[in-house]
Amino acid sequence: MNFLQCDAIFFDFDGLLVNTEHLHFEAYRQMMLQNDASFPWDFPTFASVAHKSSTGLRKMITAHAPKLVEQKGWDTLYNEKKACYQALLKQGCLELMSGAEEILNRVKESKIPHCVVTNSTKEQVELIQEHLPILKQIPLWVTREDYDNPKPAPDGYLKAIELLKASGKMVGFEDALRGIRSLQGAKIDPILICSPDHPQMEEVSHEDFPHFSSFHQMLNSHFL
Repeated sequence: MNFLQCDAIFFDFDGLLVNTEHLHFEAYRQMMLQNDASFPWDFPTFASVAHKSSTGLRKMITAHAPKLVEQKGWDTLYNEKKACYQALLKQGCLELMSGAEEILNRVKESKIPHCVVTNSTKEQVELIQEHLPILKQIPLWVTREDYDNPKPAPDGYLKAIELLKASGKMVGFEDALRGIRSLQGAKIDPILICSPDHPQMEEVSHEDFPHFSSFHQMLNSHFL
């Protein structure tokens, strides 16, 4: 299979194109510490929960600090986390994921319609684009303001299909299983890009869908 022979390509963003997962982890940690609460999880534990469910982190934090969540409310705490994340983005500690630049350049050269579908807000995306200008070449972005239900619901990708007026053979890239489910719900063929030692890989069968440890591995495979 050559994914460059498809009719439309869709990308996730955080953890797939840009290495921001560690910033989300740090933002949650800072939010908890600001509220005099401990943050007992390491990054692998955090990532395994975040990648599986849109509500997993909320449930994990609520179980750990129920009084805090009851007193302040999850929405308030999540807004505090977003503020911490915004501050980290402004520090500019950002880099593309391995192979992302080459993939984006090849897709651009192929002139295949393509789009990013992300849980990040428009403001967050624009901050990241300022530090990584290559992202500005992506013609269409569907950010969190543009759809109702987060992944694993297919809403974001369905919106992207509508905006691209896409049909035929469609391929999407994700780094998380909940993103894969979102692609499948939108009838987009999924490809998982994820390190083989990530905890979520225990749930992935070789027959489920194509998966690669990185874009670099895929670039050196039969997919091109």
